[in-house]
Amino acid sequence: MPEPIDRRTLVTAFAATAVLGADALAADVAPPPHPKATEAPFERDYPPPGFAPRWARPQINKLMIQDFVVFAHTDIKMVEKLLAKEPMLVNAFMDWGGGDWESALGAAAHMGNREMATFLLERGARIDIFAATMLGQLEAVKAFLTLQPKLIDAKGPHGFSLHFHAQLAGPDAGKMVDYLQTVKKVELKPNPFLEMKKNPPKKPQ
Repeated sequence: MPEPIDRRTLVTAFAATAVLGADALAADVAPPPHPKATEAPFERDYPPPGFAPRWARPQINKLMIQDFVVFAHTDIKMVEKLLAKEPMLVNAFMDWGGGDWESALGAAAHMGNREMATFLLERGARIDIFAATMLGQLEAVKAFLTLQPKLIDAKGPHGFSLHFHAQLAGPDAGKMVDYLQTVKKVELKPNPFLEMKKNPPKKPQ
C-alpha cells in the first residue's frame, strides 16, 4: 500500500501545477518560486473599437479573485465565506500567466473535488466540459463533443486534458475514460490528484 501523501507533498504538487502546468507533476524537482504577477505590455497597432466600455461599477479585486480560485481547490469554508462577501466571484477567472485561465469550478474539476464543484454549480457557476467530465455527466460530455468534436483536444486550467479529468470522475471514471478513449485514444498517465483522493493528506494535529 502506498504511503499517504503528506501536506508538503500536496502543496508542492499544486504549486507545480499552477506554475508549470501539467507536465510539472512528473518532475523530480520542486518548481521555482512563482514570480510576482505582472501585466504584459501592450499598445494598439490597430484602430480602437467603435465604442468605449462603460465602467458602471468597480471591477472585482484581483487579489480576491486569486484567493477565491486558490481556496476553491480544497477549502469549501473559505469559498463560502468569500462568496458571501462577493457572490459574483462564482464566475470569476484568474489568469496565472500566459492565458492560463482558471475559475473556481475549473480548480475543483481538476482536483476531482465533487463536493466543491456541486456547491459552486448550486451557486450559479457556469458548467463547462471539464467539470461535466469530472462529474461523470456522460451525456453532457457527448453533447459537447457532438457540438464541437475538436473539444477532445481542449486543455483546461494548467493544461489538463479531458482524459485527465475523466480519471477523477469517481464511480463514473471507468465509463467516462472508456468513452473518451473511443473518441481519441491516448496514453493515460498516473493522475496525482487521483492518488491524493485515495490517500488524503493527514491534517495537522
